[in-house]
Amino acid sequence: MTKRMLIDTSHPEETRVVVLDGNRLEEFDVETSTKRQIKGNVYLAKVVRVEPSLQAAFVEYGGNRHGFLAFSEVHPDYYQIPVADRQALIAEHEARQRAAEEEEEERGNGNGNSHGDGSADGEDVEVLGGEETVSTAPPSVQANGLRHYKIQEVIKRRQIVLVQVVKEERGNKGAALTTYLSLAGRYCVFMPNTARGGGVSRKISSQTDRRRLKSILGDLHGPAGGSVILRTAGAERSKAEIKRDFDFLMRQWEQIKDTTLKSIAPSLIHEEGNLIKRAMRDIYSRDIEEIIVDGDEGYRGAKDFMKMLTPSHARKVQPYRDQAMPLFHRFQVESQLDAMHSPVAHLRSGGYLVFNQTEALVAIDVNSGKATKERHIEETALKTNLEAADEVARQLRLRDLAGLIVIDFIDMDDGRNNAAVERRLKEALKLDRARIQVGRISAFGLLEMSRQRLRPSLMETAFHTCRHCHGTGVVRSIESTAIQMLRVVEEEGVRRRSAEVTLKVPTPVALYILNNKR
Repeated sequence: MTKRMLIDTSHPEETRVVVLDGNRLEEFDVETSTKRQIKGNVYLAKVVRVEPSLQAAFVEYGGNRHGFLAFSEVHPDYYQIPVADRQALIAEHEARQRAAEEEEEERGNGNGNSHGDGSADGEDVEVLGGEETVSTAPPSVQANGLRHYKIQEVIKRRQIVLVQVVKEERGNKGAALTTYLSLAGRYCVFMPNTARGGGVSRKISSQTDRRRLKSILGDLHGPAGGSVILRTAGAERSKAEIKRDFDFLMRQWEQIKDTTLKSIAPSLIHEEGNLIKRAMRDIYSRDIEEIIVDGDEGYRGAKDFMKMLTPSHARKVQPYRDQAMPLFHRFQVESQLDAMHSPVAHLRSGGYLVFNQTEALVAIDVNSGKATKERHIEETALKTNLEAADEVARQLRLRDLAGLIVIDFIDMDDGRNNAAVERRLKEALKLDRARIQVGRISAFGLLEMSRQRLRPSLMETAFHTCRHCHGTGVVRSIESTAIQMLRVVEEEGVRRRSAEVTLKVPTPVALYILNNKR
């Protein structure tokens, strides 16, 4: 089956990117002109408040709200302490980081499956996936910096810091920021102020590839105090291709430094790039045979970016010329996108999934529905659960559901069947770019997992909360509303503070009161 990337830029308000495997939707991302993504952007910011109780600072960077900068995300370079102390602190951090890396490498060599990062909460939790672009402070900084100093001792109000957004603003929460910058290219990630932390992506498990990439890594010389990670996409790339990508990141870093010196906080220093650029950098892979772009401006942008990124693949970028039928209709994408807005997702066997997003977690219920072909109830449950495991992994990617996720699989009596469903789910989740932690199926048939948020979920970008039901999905019945209104009038009468009460209600409620409660 042909694998294609389709990019729809026909409307300036919205850019949509999908990846199709045959006719089946595998990836989806959307960016609206009103809600541009700020994750990955670099800002020159000013500290407005230091909170000792949270061990964090709030900084003004130019967003709608102040950004949140945890102490563990502050590089020792910003500590206002004697130079000798700071150098000793950084040296100690690097020594600890080196020790942690060596331990990680040994563990990876020992079991061949080095997806984890040593942060699993217990033996029943497995860590999968995770992009190499996620920037977090080295564990040593978190352990050490906090033990030596408190944030109020080393960070001062009005201090200027260069920060990068690691989490978008959500609801009432401001963006989460870090001073440990990371610039992502197609094959490399450059971290200008993390001296230890480079290496080869943990997702590349082949020892031959790892050895070859490490020798290439040795020849990439960036500025002192920085480090480079080779991404999974670079596993089968030549030294020349990786070197070109690295040089592109070096030019980007020089530009960031120049802009920073000329800027006054708060201001935007470096923009991560629009959706088309991000999709070509992070989602595009060699097995995608063509990239079809609807919209002249989008096509030119995609073609130019691909020429700069991977010139040999630029021919894959093609414009969409059919004026009669929109691109997404031609490939039957619109109907699949509409289905994603529904809380129900159907399985081929006749079963279905129900998605419920709550404040605390996402609940997914698996139902067998019309799936009754198997001879025994256990066989039906197993078949439906296995199919559901694949579909859950796909829907999490498409809807970008994140945070804590609880899946209620159909109960099965055989422990081997539970293990088979767990295996199938973990296998399907390996395709995800987000970092995921997966638990085991409990005695209640529930499986808990957590998924890193890569972008705002589909519900947040496409919907507003209903002003009538306030997001509950239910409104009072006519009778109940009528009686409630009479009680309000009654209460007003008892208080004897109004000569006249005017009641405004929907027409059916008014008719009910006049006809039944006159």
